[in-house]
Amino acid sequence: MIKIGEFIYPWGSGHYSRMMRLNDALPDYIKDDLEIHFSSKDHVYEKLLEKFPTKREQIHEILMPTPIDGEVGPSVSLSMLNMLVPIAKNPPLVKQIANYLREERKLYDQENFDLVINDGDVGSNVLAKRRGIPSIFVTNQFMPKLWKSKFYFYPSLIFIAKQIAKADRILVADSPPPYTICEYNLNFPEKLRDKITYVGYFTNGKTISKESNTDLENLIQNSEFGYWMRTGNKSTNNGTGKKYEGVFSLPEMENEKRVVSHARKDPSIDSVLAKDGKKYSISEALEKKIDWIQIDIGFLSEQEKDTVLSLCKYGVVNGSHTVLGEILGTKAKPIIGIPIYDEHTNQLRWIEERNLGALANNEKQIIKAIKNIKANYNQYEQSLQEFSKNFVSNGAENSARIANEILENKK
Repeated sequence: MIKIGEFIYPWGSGHYSRMMRLNDALPDYIKDDLEIHFSSKDHVYEKLLEKFPTKREQIHEILMPTPIDGEVGPSVSLSMLNMLVPIAKNPPLVKQIANYLREERKLYDQENFDLVINDGDVGSNVLAKRRGIPSIFVTNQFMPKLWKSKFYFYPSLIFIAKQIAKADRILVADSPPPYTICEYNLNFPEKLRDKITYVGYFTNGKTISKESNTDLENLIQNSEFGYWMRTGNKSTNNGTGKKYEGVFSLPEMENEKRVVSHARKDPSIDSVLAKDGKKYSISEALEKKIDWIQIDIGFLSEQEKDTVLSLCKYGVVNGSHTVLGEILGTKAKPIIGIPIYDEHTNQLRWIEERNLGALANNEKQIIKAIKNIKANYNQYEQSLQEFSKNFVSNGAENSARIANEILENKK
């Protein structure tokens, strides 16, 4: 019996989706019986309980320190204040770290893992190194470039980089250079070269079993529209949504159709806004053949998401790494990126330089980007075709193969 620990950082959704795709791939490459333990907190912990209802004893709530939510992404001031004093339900950061490492130590001592795979959890890297347990760290960041004079973050970046470097293997969840979207978020020192592998994106490689079209799919047929995605944790999702609503209120958007995905399992969100300003349900809009301008959908099924991405003219995102790969690499559609974090800005600058999309920091730039993409669509298509041809999508499978190699070498 091989015992593997998967430690998932709970800020955002990308860490979870990557690890779930890797988790699906592991049994195809590791032929021994597997017992996999998962560790995280908050919404990721809840997702794990929902996904694996019969394995609750293998799902562990570890209170990893995370930033404090603000109105638009993390609150820098509250997060820094939390280093010394409790904020909301978060004890002082020093106490959080001590408690978090103590709980992870207990789990390590209790389970005696053969291998640990960490996506964003640097504390687990440290424990694995001390115990001589092989470890893999999955990432799309290492000493990223900071903007807006955030020099005060550099000490923490250096500290985190040192902990990441303790992994036996560092797997970059992106295509190898020169097609690496997160290139500007990576500043690896030469001494780590032998540890690093660009494994590719952890896309969903499963074939979607096509069923009858839903009302939403039928409603958007033969329409030219943009796909506006709200992703990430609560503050990021809300912050992105506020920016979108500001754009939608502009006169230039009166005739620009859009499908807005809220990434929330809340059916009450589902609605259709007609050009005359009236609102309808999706089925009602389809039945009455409503001339729509905006469709809001709480949560898209895999089939609906595939259809929307296939039919849309362009995608609008906040710059999340996982989403960028899905749209640019898998669907070869141009994007307009509205960044929340410096990580997003770095990735979007890379994309804009290669004519795969546009970086937009305000409403005027978003409108300009939409017009530019539509006016020069053939040029974007050519760049996207080249990028998509070199896009590595089987990161989960490549990572599972490496995990098996590490286990085989351990025997």
